[in-house]
Amino acid sequence: MSSRSLGLSQEVYSYLLQNSLRDTKACRDLREATETMDYADMQVSPEQGQFMALLVSLLDVKKAIEVGTFTGYSALCVAQALPEDGVLIACDISEEWTSIGKQHWEAAGVAHKIDLRIGPALDTLEALQAQAGSFDLGFIDADKVNYRQYYERILGLLRSGGLLLIDNVLWGGSVADERDQEDSTRAIRALNAHIHADQRVDISMLPVGDGLTLVRKR
Repeated sequence: MSSRSLGLSQEVYSYLLQNSLRDTKACRDLREATETMDYADMQVSPEQGQFMALLVSLLDVKKAIEVGTFTGYSALCVAQALPEDGVLIACDISEEWTSIGKQHWEAAGVAHKIDLRIGPALDTLEALQAQAGSFDLGFIDADKVNYRQYYERILGLLRSGGLLLIDNVLWGGSVADERDQEDSTRAIRALNAHIHADQRVDISMLPVGDGLTLVRKR
């Protein structure tokens, strides 16, 4: 819902990017290819992508999964930070959108690290249950009404100490407006409350992008 972090003036946001973002050509090219598309705001912000890549490096992630790939920017950021023998399982339902990402994954030399699964993510996650406890990192950025189900299934796939990142948890600020009773908003509110009370995990909600919750499995 936001291709940049909420609440920053353009001047401050530009400063942030100029003094933090260490971009690759592949990332720049993919962002530019996505900017002209419908639903371009579904792409994660560059500062969020770089943050995710840093977490991959810090945690020595070798096995990751994401639900919601869109044009593949988050997948590209993660894959660039993975070791050569690392893998990211990327779940999406759109051949059209992910085909854009494939071109840039190839150009960046990381396509071999990305295992794209086209189909309903809940089906893919169900098929992966035999690998429970083996994933280091998860990322959710897909249809909001299924966020709770994605959360539970990916949490089961993570090892103890594994990290789950959940995007759009502030939903443009709509989660704080009780007048907004749209299905997606209510689903995000419900998940936020569930995670806050979930003693299986340690958490931190950050105002990065459209709101990013970090969940560490105990």
